[in-house]
Amino acid sequence: MYSRNISNSVIKRLPRYYRFLGELKSEGMTRISSKELSNKMGLTASQIRQDLNCFGGFGQQGYGYNIELLQGEIGRILGLDTPKRAILIGVGNLGRAVALHVNFESKGFQLIGAFDKREALVGQILRNMPIRHISSLDEFCRENLPTAAILCIPKDAAGAVTEQLIKLGVKGFLNFSHYDLAMKHKGIAVENVHFGDRLMTLSYNIDNLE
Repeated sequence: MYSRNISNSVIKRLPRYYRFLGELKSEGMTRISSKELSNKMGLTASQIRQDLNCFGGFGQQGYGYNIELLQGEIGRILGLDTPKRAILIGVGNLGRAVALHVNFESKGFQLIGAFDKREALVGQILRNMPIRHISSLDEFCRENLPTAAILCIPKDAAGAVTEQLIKLGVKGFLNFSHYDLAMKHKGIAVENVHFGDRLMTLSYNIDNLE
């Protein structure tokens, strides 16, 4: 458990460090300085050192960072060595794509269940597991104790499902629904995914390229 005073911007950079270090390791590199890493990532060496010092710091002066060890430490900080059980709510086009194309295991999660309200989908196999009807959610959660949920459902359905999941012990949400979980529910971890917001930001940045 790390300090709650670590800024969210630092935490959001950790997966990027993890990914870049993995790429360097696959290229056969064994160590790297903060300056070399900064050049590859588009950050300053000072920023990298400050970020890593939030967790104790892992480099040696005159040597730099051992790439494999640093990636392993960042993975542990991110909790990748303690997989969380996750369920998927909503198996439409988006939900199915998420289930099939996201490597949950390498990201610290184990997808253990998928749910939908449409009878026609119930019993179909998705990622080696049957799609279950949403009415079986309570029983499944009490038996399997998931701590995370991926919401791929419409905004107007998300509120009631979120309330239900919180009561069942779910603590973290990857939210595609556009329902504002963080504002309405305190004491949970939420990552909101708004493709529309990202597209509008991209539109602005294209129009304002130098």
